[in-house]
Amino acid sequence: MPLSRAKIETASAQRLINRLCKHWAHKLDVEQDDQQGKITFAMGACLMRAESGTLLIAIEALEEEHLDELEGVVERHLIRMAGDEEIVVVWEN
Repeated sequence: MPLSRAKIETASAQRLINRLCKHWAHKLDVEQDDQQGKITFAMGACLMRAESGTLLIAIEALEEEHLDELEGVVERHLIRMAGDEEIVVVWEN
């Protein structure tokens, strides 16, 4: 299963996880607890974990060709949910 990861420096990791999970909960399978969240898309999953000053994200795609698409979807939503906070997402795969 193709995998991509990002480590994002942010003081609001838990808030971002919460906002993303709530945003997608009405149409996708979402699991969430205090420090992490998982969003299951038709073509893969996004796993998020809040650590001190950091948001860790892992995307698992069912097929290699879906990895870039999932990265783009998650990144666009993260930036939008961050509001005025400037976040930088660098994917490693």
